[in-house]
Amino acid sequence: MEERIIIAGFGGQGVMAMGQLLTYSGMIEDKKVSWLPSYGPEMRGGTANCNVIISTDPVGSPVVIEATTAIVLNKPSLDKFESTVVPGGKLFINSSLIDRKSTRDDIDIYYVPANEIANELGNSRIANMVMLGAYLEVTHTVEVESIYKAFGKVFGESKAHLLPLNKEALDRGRQMVTQPQAETV
Repeated sequence: MEERIIIAGFGGQGVMAMGQLLTYSGMIEDKKVSWLPSYGPEMRGGTANCNVIISTDPVGSPVVIEATTAIVLNKPSLDKFESTVVPGGKLFINSSLIDRKSTRDDIDIYYVPANEIANELGNSRIANMVMLGAYLEVTHTVEVESIYKAFGKVFGESKAHLLPLNKEALDRGRQMVTQPQAETV
C-alpha cells in the first residue's frame, strides 16, 4: 500500500496541520511516512501545500508528482493540482470555496462543503478537519483513532480542549461521503 497525497489551499486553512496529522497517524500505525511542506511567499493568505506519503514500504522520495489523492481547499489549488491525480485516483474539493466542477472523468471526485459545515459547527477554522474526515472515510489510509492520538502531537496539550470539536468536524466530513449527496458547488 502506498498513498501519495497532495493537500493544498491558502495559508491559514490548516493544510499543513492536515498533513502532519496524517503523517503522525501513519507513524502511530507503524507505517512508513513522509511530509513535505511548501509555502508561497506570503505569511497568511498565500498558497500552501504539502506532500504526504503513507506506505507499507520505505518511501524513496518525499516529492509527490503523481498523486493517488489530492485534497484541494481553494480554486487556485484545484487549477494547479487537478491534473496531478493519477487515473483511478481521488480528488476532494471544498465546494464551499470552489465554484467549478472537476474536468476529469477518470478519477473519483468528492465535493465537500467544508466551510459551510464548519460554520454550522460554530468554528470556521475546522473546515480542514471536515475535509480530512471525508478523505479518511473514503480511503481508510489511517484509522480515525490514530488521528485523535496524533492531535496532541500536532497541536500540543494547550489545544487538547479543541479535540471534541475537531472530532465532530471529522465525523461530519465522514458523513458527507457515506450519505447520498447531490453534487453542489
